[in-house]
Amino acid sequence: MRASRLVTLLLLLQNRGRMTARQLAEELEVSVRTVYRDVDALAAAGIPLYGEAGHEGGYQLLDGYRTRLTGLTADEAQAAFLTALPDAAAQLGVGEALVTAQLKLRAALPTQLREHAERIRQSFLLDAPGWYGEADPVPHLPVVADALWSRRAVLIRYLRWRAPEEIERRVEPYGLILKAGRWYLVAAGPSGIRTYRVDQILEVRMLDEEFAVPDAFDLAAHWSSSLADFHARLHTGEALVRLTPEGVRRLGVTASGDGAAQDGWTETRVPIESIGHAHGEFLRLGADIEVLEPVQLRDRIAETVRTLAARYEA
Repeated sequence: MRASRLVTLLLLLQNRGRMTARQLAEELEVSVRTVYRDVDALAAAGIPLYGEAGHEGGYQLLDGYRTRLTGLTADEAQAAFLTALPDAAAQLGVGEALVTAQLKLRAALPTQLREHAERIRQSFLLDAPGWYGEADPVPHLPVVADALWSRRAVLIRYLRWRAPEEIERRVEPYGLILKAGRWYLVAAGPSGIRTYRVDQILEVRMLDEEFAVPDAFDLAAHWSSSLADFHARLHTGEALVRLTPEGVRRLGVTASGDGAAQDGWTETRVPIESIGHAHGEFLRLGADIEVLEPVQLRDRIAETVRTLAARYEA
């Protein structure tokens, strides 16, 4: 552990230049006294660094010195692909490795490129979750990720929406996907390749059984196909509606063959999930939409509007 900390301290000085003992202690999450000991150890090992006292003082390396300790460990290499997702890296259990990987990557770059990379890091942030709702707890994600990296099967106890709600299943992890702040596991099981919500995993145990992902499997292509299939099964109906220009913009649809009417309204057909779901979605558009078909949906919206009118008149 100390050896790793000494390397991190050295890389911090190489990347950032002069730093005080307190700044180093905050970065390394140790005491100032520990920093003093670590600096002495580096100096005893022949590292050309020196310290200056005073308000503007601190530790720094001699000009021109660059460490060759820039090789990445397996964890750091994995974390390097998550540099824009610090929260995701922490959930996967490689948060500390991410910090070290970033330091090593910057240390390996020429000065001009390192400054450019630092500007990018300071100017770009990816915030994956949506605005509403807190992130789902995923206590079993590190174990699932570990099994994925090591290509070992897992035994999961999983909570699903249909009966039987709790199932136990042996699966082979093929990939992890972070979608809108929610983690999904793509894995092969007794019924083929399926997608599991990681927050719905109640228990997981890594097995000693190793497996190989088929050469023909492509995670991105599989996920794209799964999403297309999901939307196809989700929108099983259709509604004929009239929209104002604002309604067209908010619903994000194009006109049907009938085109726009003379009064400025656009008539078009849109896919719907169900009468109940469409009822709620269309009411959000207020007076910018008129439902023509199906009759059940039109009648249901009309009844809601009459109820609201009576309530507000009262």
